Amino acid sequence: MLAASSLLTSLGPTMLRSTTEGAYAAMSPPPSPTGPSPTLLTAPIELAGDWGRMLPGAAQQVVERMRHACLDSVRLLSDRQPTRLRIDEHTSGTPAIWLHPDGSSMAWIIVDIGERDWSKLAYQFGHELGHVMANSWQADAKPATPCQWLEEATVEAFSLRGLGRLAKSWKDAPPFAGDNAFGDAIARYRQDIIDRYAALAESQGLTRDATAWFADHRGEIEMPALNPFAQAMSLTILAEYDRAPDCVEALGALNRWPGRTSIPIAEYLRQWENSCKQLHASPQLPRRLQDLLRTQQFK
Repeated sequence: MLAASSLLTSLGPTMLRSTTEGAYAAMSPPPSPTGPSPTLLTAPIELAGDWGRMLPGAAQQVVERMRHACLDSVRLLSDRQPTRLRIDEHTSGTPAIWLHPDGSSMAWIIVDIGERDWSKLAYQFGHELGHVMANSWQADAKPATPCQWLEEATVEAFSLRGLGRLAKSWKDAPPFAGDNAFGDAIARYRQDIIDRYAALAESQGLTRDATAWFADHRGEIEMPALNPFAQAMSLTILAEYDRAPDCVEALGALNRWPGRTSIPIAEYLRQWENSCKQLHASPQLPRRLQDLLRTQQFK
């Protein structure tokens, strides 16, 4: 299942789903007006949409646990963090960020899962949360070639990292009494994705020579969305997250420049590194990608 950002601006602000129609109240209390500003880890979450017979409290717990699995111990350095998160369950379509042009500071995540499919909910939410962390939740964050694939690979790795942590925490302390064994199910779900992506990376030649991989397949790689080449690259990025955990914070420095993903990859990675420096975030991930792909030779 591919999770990608979407631009749904044709429905103006008056067409957006009401938080009082088909929505569940957030369990997280709103921040105090005199307290600290909310971050991506503390922003209140509300559920909206059609959750069928699923207990809203259960879905909320899964989302909260996945948010902590993804963000605990990660420095949140972006200057564009939302103050609220809405998780909207649709019964068809693909997961997405709804880029609603109403000027609000709410990040709107759309998911599409089956009845009590908690692994899929965590996975889809984790990917879209990665887009929010990468500053791709405001109305002007339209996905664009040629570098949207790299954002997709980066946030897919972010979700896979979170799933690994969620599996362990679920087994150690499940959100539902006596449900420890479901931690193993989450781990299997994650491993199935990794195995599929590893086969892609091997067949594409990424595991042998990343520079040649990019040069030989650039036209296919730079297609938008989480395409098979972005899927393969997500494992390379996941390995960097595991090897140097501090580099996860670099997601908060993505797309803070004019043009966002619409600029060539060499410039994109240079802008990302500069943005990391501006926010005092680790620049290790964009530097590593520059070295792997040798992007200075590509215009």
